[in-house]
Amino acid sequence: MAIGQMTRVSLPYPSTWEVQARFGGRPASLGTLVIHSVSGNRVSGAVSFRREFIPIQGFWDERTRQLSFESPYATFVGTLAFRDDPQISLRHYVLHGNVRMKPPSIRAGETGTWTATTNTRMC
Repeated sequence: MAIGQMTRVSLPYPSTWEVQARFGGRPASLGTLVIHSVSGNRVSGAVSFRREFIPIQGFWDERTRQLSFESPYATFVGTLAFRDDPQISLRHYVLHGNVRMKPPSIRAGETGTWTATTNTRMC
């Protein structure tokens, strides 16, 4: 990429992400995040940590590359980063941020961190 040239990167959709959430030094909870659509700044999809997908609604800020969404059990806020791997024509995406559990979760009130990853083919 030439100096001064910028790559515009947005939240890919539809997309499926591997998610890890950590709370207070405990082992990671593994799950899946699916982003079905991004329309304007609204995001819809589903998240699963226990085999059942739960609908999510959220917001995407293109300028700050920040995603926030809620499920009935938690609130997630994260920032998107990416890295291109031209040798294999993939763009690696990473969402990383904070999660806060809410009732009726048995972890209500706990906070932690989350990371989600996915890849897309480079054009």
